[in-house]
Amino acid sequence: MTSPNPPSSLQAQATPRERTTINVSKGLAELLLRLRMSLAFTSYQSGQLFLVGVDPDDRIAIDQQHFERAMGLHWNKGRLHLATGTQIIRFEDMLLPGEQADGRNDAVLVPRLSWTTNDVDAHELSVDVSGRPLFVATRFNCIATVDDRFSFSPVWMPEFLDGSDKGDRCHLNGMALVDGTLACVSMVSTTDEVDGWRAQRNAGGVIMECRTGRSLVSGLSMPHSPRIHEGALWFLEAGRGALAKVELATGVRRDVAFLPGFARGLDLVGTHALVTVSKPRDARFDGLQLDHELASRGQSAWCGVLVVNLENGSIDGWIRFEGPVQELFDVVALPGVLCPRSLSPGTRELWDNVRPRPEIDRR
Repeated sequence: MTSPNPPSSLQAQATPRERTTINVSKGLAELLLRLRMSLAFTSYQSGQLFLVGVDPDDRIAIDQQHFERAMGLHWNKGRLHLATGTQIIRFEDMLLPGEQADGRNDAVLVPRLSWTTNDVDAHELSVDVSGRPLFVATRFNCIATVDDRFSFSPVWMPEFLDGSDKGDRCHLNGMALVDGTLACVSMVSTTDEVDGWRAQRNAGGVIMECRTGRSLVSGLSMPHSPRIHEGALWFLEAGRGALAKVELATGVRRDVAFLPGFARGLDLVGTHALVTVSKPRDARFDGLQLDHELASRGQSAWCGVLVVNLENGSIDGWIRFEGPVQELFDVVALPGVLCPRSLSPGTRELWDNVRPRPEIDRR
């Protein structure tokens, strides 16, 4: 994939000795302003939460904070949930309506609540109709929620499993909610053997309806991130590099766009999709059709975020990483927020931003 316009470059420093160059497509700032949104995405490899918006001078602004093995994200009206290697963290926007921080940020996300899950290999994350976080506990082959006493509480598990509580068997990795209710999940296979999914990467994947246990789509190569949007089931088929959709009324399936990397993370906003792509990790993804698709186009896999036009499959904007950061996971849009920033535990910024609730009017 090539861009018709030259990119601009920014530098993000992961450690004092490592630098990652972040290139953004020309016109990305204008696109985000037109869509009236910013975005958040994660890199579990480098343990980073990135926020990308537009500053008051109409320039791309990138904020990053370290969170060990940052994975799934969920955003809703000033509240962000993040899954990490051992915790589910809830951030709140500490600004009041109309406020700005430092004359530029219209949202400042502060970690206010967390649940310790230990290592459950949490993947995608959402929030149900009651407000409780739901997450994919891949290591335990289930959809789970937080628990005040235990590491997690199981909510749903595929019926083909024998009930064993440990060991990644089917590589359950994504889920979709409709009106706050769990609707469907994605998994790489329907095997009941620890690591059995690895032998089924090319055509063993399914999108499964949770209520009935039936397969909505099967024969997929490493599916991820199912989403229900405007009467259609959208999903990523990472093993082929495809953003695909199935019309729920007719069952008609088609590819919408080719994605130049291993795709995880999908958010749908109006006529656009946000997708994260990654470079292959060692030899684990060798032999997938994605390799052939890239070679036939004369491309190599890259790491970044794509803004895909759902009407014609074109890439309207992108963010690309070069350097140590080679894998991303999830991405969400922050509608109505133009220039967000976040604070991380243990940083001086969080220490300096103590803010009590406004005093009660005692008159």
